[in-house]
Amino acid sequence: MVGARQRTGNYPGVTVAADQGRVRRGAWVFEVVDLPGTYSLLSDSQDERVVRAALLADAFDAVVDVTDASHLERHLYLAVELLELGMPLVIALNLWDRVSVEGARIEVGLLSLLLGVPVVPTSGRSGEGIDRLLAAVGQLCEKRRGELWPLLHVDYGREIERAVGWLGPLAEPCVAAPQCTRWCALNVLEGGGPCLQRCRWCRLPQCPHLCEEAAQSRAQIERRSGEEIGMTLARRRYDYVASLCAQVVTEPARAEPSPSERADRILLSRWLGLPLFGLIMFLVFQLTFTLAQPLVDAMEAGLSGLRRGMASWWSAGSESAWRSLWVDGVLGGVGNVAIFVPNILLLFLCLAVLEQSGYMVRAMFLLDRWLHRLGLPGKGFIPMLIGFGCTVPAMMATRTLASREDRLTTMLVLPLISCSARLPIYTLILSAFFPLTCQAPLLWGIYLTGIVLAVLGARLLRATVFQSPPPPFIMEVPPYRMPPLIELLRQVWERTWAFLKNAGTLILALSVLLWALSVWPRLPTRQLAPLLRERAAARERQDLTGEQRQQLVRELDRTLARIKLEHSLMGRVGQGLAPVFEPLGFDGKITTALLGAFVAKEVLLAQLAVVHSVGHGAESSLTLRESLRQHYTPLQGLCLILFCLIGTPCMATFAIFKQESGTWKWPLLQAAGLTALAYGITLVVYRLGTCLLNL
Repeated sequence: MVGARQRTGNYPGVTVAADQGRVRRGAWVFEVVDLPGTYSLLSDSQDERVVRAALLADAFDAVVDVTDASHLERHLYLAVELLELGMPLVIALNLWDRVSVEGARIEVGLLSLLLGVPVVPTSGRSGEGIDRLLAAVGQLCEKRRGELWPLLHVDYGREIERAVGWLGPLAEPCVAAPQCTRWCALNVLEGGGPCLQRCRWCRLPQCPHLCEEAAQSRAQIERRSGEEIGMTLARRRYDYVASLCAQVVTEPARAEPSPSERADRILLSRWLGLPLFGLIMFLVFQLTFTLAQPLVDAMEAGLSGLRRGMASWWSAGSESAWRSLWVDGVLGGVGNVAIFVPNILLLFLCLAVLEQSGYMVRAMFLLDRWLHRLGLPGKGFIPMLIGFGCTVPAMMATRTLASREDRLTTMLVLPLISCSARLPIYTLILSAFFPLTCQAPLLWGIYLTGIVLAVLGARLLRATVFQSPPPPFIMEVPPYRMPPLIELLRQVWERTWAFLKNAGTLILALSVLLWALSVWPRLPTRQLAPLLRERAAARERQDLTGEQRQQLVRELDRTLARIKLEHSLMGRVGQGLAPVFEPLGFDGKITTALLGAFVAKEVLLAQLAVVHSVGHGAESSLTLRESLRQHYTPLQGLCLILFCLIGTPCMATFAIFKQESGTWKWPLLQAAGLTALAYGITLVVYRLGTCLLNL
């Protein structure tokens, strides 16, 4: 509705984002705030608490409740709560085109009459009804700001109504608007007193006895009914919504199941569901490799040509620092990450198709039973899914989880889910050491290994540190639909552009920094001059063929690069730590690259590119993959992948974990635990692999 004029804002004291923007219709200019979705004002997750606080405190001129018209009974619950509060409400019946296709009929006028608020059919996909919706909002905004809408009264039964009547007079001093007395009494009776502290109409600190009286009444009602009062209130509200829908909704008579139901019989089958999910994810990785490989090869060839062209700006064998900076530092670092953008773009596209089509929700349903057995909530699948893109937003997505134990458990194991930053690492190493036919199965196995370790880690945490069981999880499964092309392209572009911005800023800066550490302090002239004279003489030798001269120059370049690297600060640090990582099959170069990977996982490739460019000379035409293939074995490459998969997360993940947990304890424990786990597993794999190869 607001298009490109939207922006992202944060509410004070929290980090949950809400889109904001302006839309102009005639003389009206609307300031629109799009809050995260919620089904109730009394939900417990962090993002839903933010929605509640915003609705209670910000005093919007109008509130638009966007409901799913095809699941009206499920979505009107929030509207009932808002009307009980007296919010200036407009109900948007979204996905109206789907209702028409399914053959259902909703009496919009009757629903508006029964609720006493404007009800407007809309379609976010086609834009249908948006003008009518804005007109209804404009008419509502013409009323005096802060004026309460007529209240909705739901009958909660004799016991609760008697308690509300008793608590009402006690609640009157706590509210600035008398119409909110009933709502305040109901919510305090339900146990939601603390959530009213920020309500602009409620002043609970002025009523010290209200919560005490409400607690006594609540205990009496629950003892007599044998049911929690929150469940009783929810059931009564749903009964009211069901009676509304019975009057206004006419369902089509269907003699046979819908296409979505027929598809779910297979995709959600007890025996076929999980194998099909595994097959679908395998096909995603297969497509990621096979379709992207020609583009990767073309980009790699273009990058090599660009590096040769830039190197030709200086004389052959030049030791210019500027030449090394641009050829080895900038192009060698950022370029070797950027060439894998086709892989990342295709992966994002496949995941977006699965999300937009409705299949990912069903995958959550399939995994929910197993996640509960492993101690994770069903909603924990959502952060894990986001973790395939980036661990930072995945950790922020844990705000949808109700309990702190669920959040900490999920955040502790999230780095084991392979993010998109690791995909270039996997792609480079697999393509360097393994044939194309083996790359997709190995990649699938790598991702599967991370998932298995994550769920086993969650199970261990639930059995030791966090022993409370996860709460039950109810999900709404939408029908299958064809993903809209524009939405797919927008989502893929946003995710890919975020990666490119990272590669163009953070990766560039770190590549230059790591390049500087790899070349400084520079080798003294008295040690460098003899080697340079010997290399220059080798270029002029007439007693050798052209190929022999090139081979000799390469050998001298390797010797020169080795001496330079050992003299640099990075080389000294890497060599100092090399004995620690030597049992894993890692040398000083890999050790140095792993140190840079703590800043960002992609920096591993940038550092390897810088080190191997220096190590082989600027004139060498060897690619990074060829260089890795010359210096290491497939077993060492596999061990490097394992260590990157399991080891310490990047600095951004470490920082966001501290922010989300509110303490340094959990991030530090996570970093130490994952590093120890990565070291142990990699050590076992390398030693077993070495023994098997020596048989």
